[in-house]
Amino acid sequence: MTGGLLNYVSCGVLWLGLLVKAPDLLRHRRDPYLRAICAVLGLAGLCFFLGAPPTVGAVNRIGGVPNLAAPLTYAAITGYCAASQVLIVHWRGGPRVRRTARRWIVAYAVIVVGITATFALGEAPVERRTDLDTYYATTPYIAQMIVLYLLAHLTAATVTAVSSLRWARRVGGGLRAGLLLLGAGAGCGAGYSVSKLVAVAARWTGRDWTTLGTSVSAAAAGLGALLTVVGVLVPLTAPRAAEARRARRTYARLEPLERALDEVLTRRRLRLPRPRFASPVTRLMWRQTSILNALGHLDAYVDRDLFDRARGDAQAATGDPARAEAAAWAAVITAAVRREADPRVPPSRSAARPPAPVPEPELLVRIADALAGPAPALPVPAMPTGTPTAGTA
Repeated sequence: MTGGLLNYVSCGVLWLGLLVKAPDLLRHRRDPYLRAICAVLGLAGLCFFLGAPPTVGAVNRIGGVPNLAAPLTYAAITGYCAASQVLIVHWRGGPRVRRTARRWIVAYAVIVVGITATFALGEAPVERRTDLDTYYATTPYIAQMIVLYLLAHLTAATVTAVSSLRWARRVGGGLRAGLLLLGAGAGCGAGYSVSKLVAVAARWTGRDWTTLGTSVSAAAAGLGALLTVVGVLVPLTAPRAAEARRARRTYARLEPLERALDEVLTRRRLRLPRPRFASPVTRLMWRQTSILNALGHLDAYVDRDLFDRARGDAQAATGDPARAEAAAWAAVITAAVRREADPRVPPSRSAARPPAPVPEPELLVRIADALAGPAPALPVPAMPTGTPTAGTA
């Protein structure tokens, strides 16, 4: 990528991550951890934006000072370094979090002052939009400014990478993946500083390794930005993605139970309108609600004696109480649907017995699994000749 496109793409990726995290920050303004994350994303994006050659030219032209964009970009990089260290401090926790965070902020504020002072003392009359580091590597004060910001960035990137990878060993799931990605991103950031420093050192010895300090460092920084954003967002999105997967799986498993109740749901108009363009969680709630509506209507047709006998038979056959309960419910629901459809069988409920308890969501899934297998074997005839004994399950 040329003309600063890589910088702008990296900036956009980082600020997109900031946009995703912004709602959480608005809801929890006093959370120092969230503030540090947003500062890292925002300042990292600002670094890429200010470092793009078109932006460099615009800043220099507007400011009227050749290479004015350099200290501004280096100050943004230093601010990003401070935010990274504050983030690490809050990750680690401990009794002196605030004091340690303030020390890092003060230390990097001193570095910003040093960058400003060295730029003011030095002379950089020739505008360099892409290779200022190597071009002025031997210029008094400007060289010190360059080394100062690169060492500060290298320190921050190294500490972030080591801390992230160490913490990743003690956690799992999405947080572990996020930390590994964040550590890799910080490692790429360290590669940016190292490549710049090597190019500068080569200039001190009379060699010209400008490509190392421009193309290689830019690629390392761009990859680091991508990995950093993904690393920050993975812990946020992983739980939601896992919840969506569970919802889709449960939704599919409940299909046999809804199909068994379809006649009742359709005839009695108990099924809610199917949601369109809904999330997996919303569709699952729709199917569960429809099922519970049908079971509530069938409560007057539930036979407690049938439930007890079916559960006893299933328990004896499988030895699994959970499977036995699900099989008993499947038998009872199948019988209740047939009774409800027969006009000769009126609804009835014993006044001495309360309504049947509503099955829990986990039990609904097991009932659906039981219905997905062979048809439930009823220990009594499904269509009794007289008025059925009404009860509860």
